[in-house]
Amino acid sequence: MPPSNEQSDPSPAMRNASPWIAFRHTTFTVVWTATVVANVGTWMYNAASGWLMTSLDADPLTVSLVQVASSLPMFLFALPAGALADTVDKRRFLIGCEIVLTIVAAASAVLVGLNVVTPPILLLFTFLLGAGAAFTAPAWQSVVPQLVPKQDLAAAIASNGVGVNISRAIGPALGGVVIGGLGIAAPFWINALSNFAVIGALLWWRPASSQGSALPPERLAGAMVNGLRHARFNPRLRATLVRAAAFFFFASAYWALLPLVARNQIAGGPELYGILLGAVGVGAIAGAFMLPWLKASFGPDGLVAAGTVGTTVSLILLGIARYPEIGLAACLIAGISWIAVLATVNVSVQVSLPDWVRGRGLAMFVTVFFGAMTAGSALWGQLASALGLPGAHFLAAAGAIVGIALTWHWKLQTGAGIDLAPSMHWPAPVLANDADADRGPVLITVEYRIAPDRREAFLTDIRALEQQRRRDGAYSWDVFEDAAETGRFLETFMVASWLEHLRQHQRVTNADRVVQDAIDEFGAAAEPKVTHLIAANFWEAGIGTRSNQSLP
Repeated sequence: MPPSNEQSDPSPAMRNASPWIAFRHTTFTVVWTATVVANVGTWMYNAASGWLMTSLDADPLTVSLVQVASSLPMFLFALPAGALADTVDKRRFLIGCEIVLTIVAAASAVLVGLNVVTPPILLLFTFLLGAGAAFTAPAWQSVVPQLVPKQDLAAAIASNGVGVNISRAIGPALGGVVIGGLGIAAPFWINALSNFAVIGALLWWRPASSQGSALPPERLAGAMVNGLRHARFNPRLRATLVRAAAFFFFASAYWALLPLVARNQIAGGPELYGILLGAVGVGAIAGAFMLPWLKASFGPDGLVAAGTVGTTVSLILLGIARYPEIGLAACLIAGISWIAVLATVNVSVQVSLPDWVRGRGLAMFVTVFFGAMTAGSALWGQLASALGLPGAHFLAAAGAIVGIALTWHWKLQTGAGIDLAPSMHWPAPVLANDADADRGPVLITVEYRIAPDRREAFLTDIRALEQQRRRDGAYSWDVFEDAAETGRFLETFMVASWLEHLRQHQRVTNADRVVQDAIDEFGAAAEPKVTHLIAANFWEAGIGTRSNQSLP
C-alpha cells in the first residue's frame, strides 16, 4: 500500500508546474493509477477500522488508539526505512513489502468476516499495516525521479499530491457506502485486493539502470547515525520539524475523534462518517488548487499560521457539531487547512536537504509528523474520556493558537535559494600507502595563516564550518591556535573511517563551497594546508594496546 501523505515540490519552479504534464509518460501514468487505486483501498480500511472500533468499544481513548496504531509505526520505523531507501534496490524492496502487506490485509479481512475481531486484534493489524506503509514510504517517494525525466519531475510530484487527495475524497465515502450495503468486512477485503494493482504495476515497470557513486553503499546503522547527525546540524531542517510538530500534534485531534463525533455527537451511521472523511479530502483537493494564490498572498510562514487558524476553526466547529451540516463545514475547512500546512512544510523540508541525505531527511519529517500525530491522538482520546468530546476539541484549538506564537521565530523555506548540488571541489587525498576503507577514525586538519588584525573576524566566521563539517559526517570539530606562532590556526574534524571521509568529498555542496571560500580568503597570502591522519593500529604492528602514559 503506497504512502498516503502528500509530497510537495522542492523548488519554486516545481510549485508552479501543471500536474497534468507527467501523464504523457506511460510508466508514470500506470504507477500513478495503481497507487491511487491502492490508496482508495487504504482509506476505505482506515474508515472501516475506525467505525468498527466504535462498535467493539466506544470509549474515546480506545477509539483514538486506532489513529495511534496507524501513526506509531511511521514514528518508529521511518528513519531506518529512509536509510534502507538509499541502500537497496527500491523496486524489489517495494514488491516484497507490498506482497507482505497484501497477506496481512487479507488476514485481517478473514478475521473481521468471521466476527472474531477484538479491539487488541484490530489495533494489532492496524499497527502491522502501518508498519508496512512506514517501511515503503521513503522508497515510494524516491522512485518518482525514475518515472519521469528531470524536466517533468515537478509535474509528477504535483500529480502525486492530487492523486492522494482524490483517494482521500473517494475512499472514506465509498467505505461508508460499502459497509452499509455489504457489511463491515467488505472494505477490509477491498483493501487487500487493491494492493494487487500496485504489485502488478511494479512487476511491469523496468527502471533504467543508473550509475551511482563508485563508493559502496552505507551500512544501515551508519546511515541512520549520519541522518540523525545531519538533522541535528541542519538549522533549516530543524526549524521545519519544530513547526511541523507544533501543527500536527493539535491537528491530530479531529482525525482521532472524528468517528465519535459522527456516531455519538451527530448520531450518524457509517455513511456519515465516510462522508465526513471524504469532505476532508475534497477540502484538500480544493486547497491544492488554491495553493499558488495562497502562497503568493501569505508566504510560507503566514500560510502555515493561516492553516493553523483554519484548523482551529474546524476544531471548534467539531466541538459544537450536532448536525451533519456543521460537521461537513468543519471537515472542508480542515481539509483546506491541512493541505496548506502539509504542502508548505514539505517544501521546506525538500529545499533544506542535499540529495545524499534526502531519503533520511524526509524520513525524519515523517517521524516527527507521525510522532506528533501518535502522541496527540492518545492525549486527545484521554481528554475526551475525561472532559467529553467538546472539551477535547476546544483544548486542541487553544493549543494550536498558542503553538503559532511559540514557534513563530522558526522560519520556513529559508533554504529555497541555496544551491545544495554537490560541488565536488575537494581534491582527492594523496596517500603514501593505500588505506583500507574501514580504517579509522580519521583526523583531518586544515592549517590557516591569518594576519593578527583579522584574528577575531576569522574566529567568528569559521564557526560556520562546524555545522557544515558535522552535517557531512564529522563527529567532532574544533579550532586550535598555535601558542608559539602568531596567526597559525588548525581546524580539526574527525570522521569514523577513511571510507566515510571519501563520502564527505561527495557530500560538500556548492553552498558549502561559498562558505569555505570566504574562510580561505582570511589567509589570502597562503593556501590552507590540508592533512589527513588515520588512527594507527598498534595491535596489527604487534605492539599491543595503546599506551595510557602521559606525554612529556
